Amino acid sequence: MSAPVGADRSLGQLVASATAELSALVHDEIALAKKQLKQDVQRGLIGSAVGIAALTVLLFSLPMLSFALAYGFRTWIGLNMAICFLLSFAVNVLVAVVLALIALVFMKKAKKGKGPQKTVASAKQTAGVLQNAKPHPRPEPAGVLPTVSGRPYPAAALEAEGAHLDRGGEGGTAVARSSS
Repeated sequence: MSAPVGADRSLGQLVASATAELSALVHDEIALAKKQLKQDVQRGLIGSAVGIAALTVLLFSLPMLSFALAYGFRTWIGLNMAICFLLSFAVNVLVAVVLALIALVFMKKAKKGKGPQKTVASAKQTAGVLQNAKPHPRPEPAGVLPTVSGRPYPAAALEAEGAHLDRGGEGGTAVARSSS
């Protein structure tokens, strides 16, 4: 039977690994939030650009289009010139309204964008899971010596060989005394 993954790693190594992975997770969530904000800003800019284009068309094309359409209506329909100019103005307004509706669609998409709200919710969920996480001690199999940094603990090894520990002296240093 094989040992579980990470069984030979110390508690410090596991904590360091968990901290590094949590840090990477937080950095990734921040990057995702930035990307979502950037996408919302781009949609807003596209909507604004199309709105500006609608205004530009309305302002700069009115004189030229009005004259061209008015004379065209006069030639095709044979109406009075005043009515022909009103018809050309109506066509220009119709083009501006269509462009404004396109701008409105893009602005609504930008406003609907949840942006980093999804990422913030995910980060809160991650934090909630980590706050509720409690370490589960693993029972040690019988007959296995306790280890420190992957090596058998010296006091446990000495006791296993039949030596007794004397905790006397300055600073509580352990002195091994053989029982023989």
